[in-house]
Amino acid sequence: MTGPASARQAKIEAARKNDNGAGVSKIIVAAVVVVVAIIAVVGGVVIAQEKKQDRVGTSTAVPAAAGAMGEGFVANKDVTLAAGAPTLDVYEDFQCPACAQFERIMGSTVTDLAAQGKIKLVYHLKTIIDGNTGTTHSLTMGNAAMCAADAGTFQPFHDDVYANMPAQEGEGWTQAQTKAFAEKAGISGSALDTWTTCVNDKKYTKYVQSTEDASNRAGITGTPTVLLAGAKVDFNQVSDAAALTAAVEAATK
Repeated sequence: MTGPASARQAKIEAARKNDNGAGVSKIIVAAVVVVVAIIAVVGGVVIAQEKKQDRVGTSTAVPAAAGAMGEGFVANKDVTLAAGAPTLDVYEDFQCPACAQFERIMGSTVTDLAAQGKIKLVYHLKTIIDGNTGTTHSLTMGNAAMCAADAGTFQPFHDDVYANMPAQEGEGWTQAQTKAFAEKAGISGSALDTWTTCVNDKKYTKYVQSTEDASNRAGITGTPTVLLAGAKVDFNQVSDAAALTAAVEAATK
């Protein structure tokens, strides 16, 4: 057979013979590269997930005073609130020096207002400094504080941690120091054993991580951040305990 069709066929055959399989080889090599790249990406994701699981544990437990993942911890859940009492949302990181300063200046007033039912006190534990320092001290202490909450001693545990801040961010606390906070808060005997198991099992680390994630989604990326009746407290105006008390009274409906 002659003509244009046979000429085209002859060229195709010649090209195939001259290629000697190189084109096919290139396709195979390219396919292998793509597969290796996919494996590397998937492997990286798996490793990252495993590291996160090691860090936050697998427990999905939520403190009774929180209600659900991502929700804040109501410190005075068992207190009868006064009529029209506003909510005070406190966003803190246990390693945050500015949070420790806030606690020194206003902590006892906040606690008193909560105990009197003049505010609904909600803590949102954050872990910003863990990310800044490559540590897990904020997460670990948040878990320990929630374990103390199970024993009914969240507030004294919380207050003692801030009263004993490390000299530098990222230093954290030893296990012995953390246990001492629990003991000073009044946890002893079998309750201390239960607290220790709770801490070691990372019972609430996933919950603490969820409050960090939820607050970030809400745009709360710094600590301390305090909201009174949903409005951010300006520390330039509310700079001491008396000013905070006045602000709470003004927000009471």
